[in-house]
Amino acid sequence: MPPRPAPLLSRLRAAAVTTPPSSAAPLRYGRHPRHASPFALPPPCLRFPRTAAVSPLVLRPIAGGFALFSMAAAASSASSVHDFTVKDASGKDVDLSTYKGKVLLIVNVASQCGLTNSNYTELSQLYEKYKDQGFEILAFPCNQFGGQEPGTNEEIVQFACTRFKAEYPIFEKVDVNGDNTAPIYKFLKSSKGGLFGENIKWNFSKFLVDKEGRVVERYAPTTSPLSIEKDIKKLLGSSSTL
Repeated sequence: MPPRPAPLLSRLRAAAVTTPPSSAAPLRYGRHPRHASPFALPPPCLRFPRTAAVSPLVLRPIAGGFALFSMAAAASSASSVHDFTVKDASGKDVDLSTYKGKVLLIVNVASQCGLTNSNYTELSQLYEKYKDQGFEILAFPCNQFGGQEPGTNEEIVQFACTRFKAEYPIFEKVDVNGDNTAPIYKFLKSSKGGLFGENIKWNFSKFLVDKEGRVVERYAPTTSPLSIEKDIKKLLGSSSTL
């Protein structure tokens, strides 16, 4: 009767003892030779892929105290432009609820765009005509389109005020698309999508907001500010013309 072969586990152990590892590529497992094992061990630290930046947290007053909300959650839960706080060109907070009862035209502006001269000129004309009737323009510089707004906040304000006599507020430079989109622009875009989706297409896209802070219309970058006058008058309840 032929001898029975040794059990598989015994053979594996014998091979591990009698077969030296290759000197060209020694195998090391763990931090000490005594931890050596013929089976691969998981690395001591797993590196997870980077995820999108976490939205910053803000404090909001509630009954009996304050609660933390993410900026993204604030944008998704907002029902009005008046629910947002933005920063002016000097970095100070501006609560947009101060514009309750006013008609707003919100524009992403740029200083070196082919649309700069016509838009800034007509925006100033509209503002001069209707500022005393409850109309405000809120300008948000943005450098995402061709890098056409490269200056600092101070330089942008100086350019608009000296060259185009802009008297309406110009806020801190923001992103209007992408992961770092300003919460106010997330709300604007979700309220009124464009012809080819929500994203802002170029400088001088415009959103018209009524006295209750609701977005009622969105206009393409090539829409001239003066062509919006009839819609502004309708919201103001005015019949005057430029």
